[in-house]
Amino acid sequence: MRPPNSSETLGCALKVERGNPGVNISIVHGILPPAAIKQMRADHTSMPLPDRPEGLPFFAAGISLVIHPRNPHAPTVHANYRYFEITEPVNENQPAPEKSKVLAWWFGGGCDLTPSYLYEEDAVHFHTTIKNACDKHGPQLYPKFKKWCDEYFYIPHRNESRGIGGIFFDDLNEGPHVRLNSPDSPDAAPRPTSPAEIFSLMQDLGNAFIPSYLPILKARSSMPFTPSERRWQLLRRGRYVEFNLVYDRGTKFGLMTPGARIESILMSLPETARWEYMSEMGEEGTEEAKLVKVLKEPK
Repeated sequence: MRPPNSSETLGCALKVERGNPGVNISIVHGILPPAAIKQMRADHTSMPLPDRPEGLPFFAAGISLVIHPRNPHAPTVHANYRYFEITEPVNENQPAPEKSKVLAWWFGGGCDLTPSYLYEEDAVHFHTTIKNACDKHGPQLYPKFKKWCDEYFYIPHRNESRGIGGIFFDDLNEGPHVRLNSPDSPDAAPRPTSPAEIFSLMQDLGNAFIPSYLPILKARSSMPFTPSERRWQLLRRGRYVEFNLVYDRGTKFGLMTPGARIESILMSLPETARWEYMSEMGEEGTEEAKLVKVLKEPK
């Protein structure tokens, strides 16, 4: 018999010469406390959730990947693909049903690139590979997911994006979606709606991860770099930490989930980061400034 709140995470955080990759495969189930339901209601406006003071049973499964290369010319990459469902609480005074009523289910995820130095050809390759995977399932997905990614991975107190984007999406199910055209409207662009169709999209996006990133890593991970470039990389890693700890929904949800493994939740953080008071790095006319300009004015 499993406890009411249970977390099973197969995690692997490696230390290798070229950086610190990590992979988590998580299966979590339990009872969402009222605070988590309130946060989830705010994050998932497409699917109204009932108020239950006793909480709501949930099940979640997903895979998360993050790579923080040591070489400043090789970008950080992150990907996460997940499934979530919320079910009707079981009345302890009645016989347990064979299967609880599902109140809401959805798929979500995305992937994004966070360089310290801007190589436009890398950005084009990454985005094109992800776009090709999205386009198999409907022409509206990539532009909507890209815009969502630019909005999500934004650091308001820095007035800049965390990286150069990719895709981000949530609440994909058979119902209406606040960001996507309704499948019932006459002029709607096709999009996956059934569990099988959406899972096929998730598989194609997951399979696009290696071809989108590995050529970039191979090209950049052996480039020579200076102590100054390493210093800039660590400053950018500090921005990564700020976003993940202050704004990231997944981190917040994980920390509110009873029984969660904290090390797995914080696996996405870089091993080393840096902060400087009023740093001069990134000033106009430098290579660092080219990245800052894109982060403040995403294309």
